[in-house]
Amino acid sequence: MRFIIIDGLDGSGKDTHANLIQEYYLAKGEKVIVRTHPSKDNAYGINAKKALLGHGKINHIKASMYYTLDVLRSVRKYHGKAETVIMVRYLMGVAYLPFPIAKLLYMFFSTILPTSNYMFFLDVEPDELLNRLLKRNEHEMFENLNDLIKVRGKAIELAKNWHIINTGRKIEQAQLEINKILDRLDNEILSHK
Repeated sequence: MRFIIIDGLDGSGKDTHANLIQEYYLAKGEKVIVRTHPSKDNAYGINAKKALLGHGKINHIKASMYYTLDVLRSVRKYHGKAETVIMVRYLMGVAYLPFPIAKLLYMFFSTILPTSNYMFFLDVEPDELLNRLLKRNEHEMFENLNDLIKVRGKAIELAKNWHIINTGRKIEQAQLEINKILDRLDNEILSHK
């Protein structure tokens, strides 16, 4: 099974690129499952999204708690259920927490949750992210330039061993880079069989 993680800040193109990766493997005749968090089909995901749209420390804590439960549910329910499983918004949600806690939780979750060589962090400059986010109808608590700068810095630090993809350019350019990495990783797996 190919386990792909697509992570990044809001507005970085996670869903867009996850869908393009899904199409890529569907075209090869594979069964593909995509799970986006917070998900819309269970109480954990719904409550995480509701808290993200709120303000204050209580909503921050609630969002983190429900988001974690939502991801854990997805892993339990979908890991191993298709040739390719794509998790969107998986580990980097911890980057929204203060850094010492974020680093500890990242190490904890990356130890207990499945990871792989197929981990992509989609990176965009904070000012471009903010421009993209302001075009949306709903706004989450961290969608301001100051928070985007801080969270991006923490996420980049945590994603040291990931494939960091610049998605501040045309979608086709970023996806071409992703596809080349997917091909290389797939070929490495085939050569070890």
